[in-house]
Amino acid sequence: MRDLLEASPGERLGRDAYRADFRSRDFAVDGYDSWKLERRQHFREPGDASWNAFVRGEWKEALELIEANRPELVDLARLAARHRCRLLRVRVVEQPLTPYVQWELHLLRVRAECGELIRVIGPEHIGAYEHEGPVPEVITLNDDTVYEILYDAGGTAAGGVRHLDAQLRDRVAERVETLYGLGEDIDTFFEREVAPLDPPTGD
Repeated sequence: MRDLLEASPGERLGRDAYRADFRSRDFAVDGYDSWKLERRQHFREPGDASWNAFVRGEWKEALELIEANRPELVDLARLAARHRCRLLRVRVVEQPLTPYVQWELHLLRVRAECGELIRVIGPEHIGAYEHEGPVPEVITLNDDTVYEILYDAGGTAAGGVRHLDAQLRDRVAERVETLYGLGEDIDTFFEREVAPLDPPTGD
């Protein structure tokens, strides 16, 4: 994935600028799917109430807060459908699961139940792209936008690099779609690998 991004210059945006730019472009053009590739095994999400509960060790509350977010996720899926846009995500998962990924997979299962299309792949599926380091976290929007999502050393969102290039968007979407085709549906993966686990400890 890095090879594709390096072929097209992008503009680095700070955290607030990235979020504002994303909101301004989201669903701006109808009929284009949004593809997301998520690679890191640890993030920090201090703005998320469920994540905060998870970090405090309040597992039951963390899951309840995920469920409480379901109406908002349903609204997002309906908005995407009105714009003829599918929301598709590929989540790379390493074994054994980190506490963060265990928490996030509960969230992703609910997202899938609300309409997002999510599949899980192992790191072996991206090994060919990681000779010089992990693949970047990326998301496509509309017909011409790719964001590389940036994080600090601790895994907290730090902004993004915006690429405005229709050909790049198509190449990134095609590569993520190929990985999606290799993946396992979140539901079956969750039932086999996540549901039997004890609550995680640590973040």
